[in-house]
Amino acid sequence: MSNANINSRTQKLAKMGLMTGIAVIFSFIHFPILPAAPFLEFEVSDIPIIIAAFAFGPLPGLVIGVASILLHDLMMGPASGPYGMIMHIIAIGVFVLVAGGIYEKAKGFQSKKWGLAALIIGGLCMAGAMIPANLLITPHFMVTSVEFVKAMVLPVILPFNLLKMAINTAVVFVLYKRLSPFLHKW
Repeated sequence: MSNANINSRTQKLAKMGLMTGIAVIFSFIHFPILPAAPFLEFEVSDIPIIIAAFAFGPLPGLVIGVASILLHDLMMGPASGPYGMIMHIIAIGVFVLVAGGIYEKAKGFQSKKWGLAALIIGGLCMAGAMIPANLLITPHFMVTSVEFVKAMVLPVILPFNLLKMAINTAVVFVLYKRLSPFLHKW
């Protein structure tokens, strides 16, 4: 391996570490966005994770997401126990794998339209994936019935995840092109 390749890989790892650190710092900022479900919180840390998936690819984005969630939970202890951590990893995992994958495949066509399409499709896949995730996981951790969770899908779970997707999409759409030169040329 040439020195140029080693330097390039080292720079990429350093940038990924920086994005992980930013995501961990941002993980301390979370708040409810649906009055009907104050226990469901928007995690600001998703924004640098999604940006990292666009900059470095879907798998590095997933690694940054999982690492930042685990680091936060190791430092602070998850507020909702392992349940919240598992659900957050599933949500951000689906989002970054789909959105980052679409954006990566469209490399030659990267434009605002492709970026927006990747974010919307990734967000919709995340919102869709959280329905079965909630039906399978929530009854176990929250000691409730599947019927109770089913009754929450349309009025609470789906609107929360769609709103979360819309906020993430809007913020990443505005920030990514501004941050891209730093992430790619540093």
